[in-house]
Amino acid sequence: MSAVLFTEHATADGHLIGEIRLNAERTLNALTLEMIDLIQPQLNRWQADERVVAILLDSTGDKAFCAGGDIVNLYKAMTGAADADFPQAFFTREYRLDYAIHTSSKPIICWGSGIVMGGGMGLMNGCSHRVVTQTSHLAMPEVSIGLYPDVGGSWFLNRMPGGTGLFLGLTGNPINARDAIFLGLADRAIDAGLREGLLSRLASEAWGGDAGGTVSRVLRELESESRPAFSEMPAPIREHVDLIRSLTDHDSVEAIVGALLGLETDDKWVRRAQKAVRNGSPLSLRLIAEQLKRSRHLSLREVFQQELVLSVQCCRHRELPEGVRALLIDKDNQPDWLFKSVGEVNASFLAELFESPWAQHPLADL
Repeated sequence: MSAVLFTEHATADGHLIGEIRLNAERTLNALTLEMIDLIQPQLNRWQADERVVAILLDSTGDKAFCAGGDIVNLYKAMTGAADADFPQAFFTREYRLDYAIHTSSKPIICWGSGIVMGGGMGLMNGCSHRVVTQTSHLAMPEVSIGLYPDVGGSWFLNRMPGGTGLFLGLTGNPINARDAIFLGLADRAIDAGLREGLLSRLASEAWGGDAGGTVSRVLRELESESRPAFSEMPAPIREHVDLIRSLTDHDSVEAIVGALLGLETDDKWVRRAQKAVRNGSPLSLRLIAEQLKRSRHLSLREVFQQELVLSVQCCRHRELPEGVRALLIDKDNQPDWLFKSVGEVNASFLAELFESPWAQHPLADL
């Protein structure tokens, strides 16, 4: 069976709603190059089809919308067991798809229920209407494998309030539905039980006017019906926002890390952040801060171009394959990081990661 399912749902007034359903439940719908190459042309066709008024992006199963990218094949390529050109091909086509979703002329609804990490965050954050549910678990935990929050992370992390984007990039702390709304990572919090009714409501609408407004109205109604489902849900990021602001209000990554690790606390949420920073890649910690600094005033197009440089360069060095090995392959959780502390990270090595390896950038035509 195909790893992505495409369905056209007829509306009452003769239009169509396109549905893209990730269909790799066994791997938590992790995004592969095959899936990207299926989605991109179908998205292009629907963009050009005047009958199609909106697109729904969802997934099979309840556990995950999309738990990340194709780390297994990336690892094989980085360690010489597969095509060495795979990382460039994968990231180029993934970012091209993410950019196409961001710039879609038609509303795209993402049903972001369950786990949404890595590549899933890239798909979701490009959509015009992003839905979270009681089970949504968003995160960008790349610091734990020696990478950085890509797939547009440079764009959306920089747009979060009070240093929260930097903090979440450095720590990978999870984000639930209420916090996703607070951070601007989602637009509507809707009861997971209303998922099956979404398409029928959309299909019953009249689509002669503003399609985005029609989608917004339907989701607004569903969100109103869903309020009881979220009334008791905590919002730890919002509750810690003053602490996050004070921790990130330093002039260096070393100072931020020192302030976080220097806290004596029984707060489980804070201790989780401390553990991630203590065990994560020191190079990633420096890279994430530098990434956000350099991308602060970049356009969306420039963000994806810079991220492609970073991602391909990261695949050419030992930090990322070592992190993947320790966390996901051998699972010994004993990575031998290139640098043993944030203060030891070589500034020239860090700068080289931002240098384009190409005379002609693969995403120059975005």
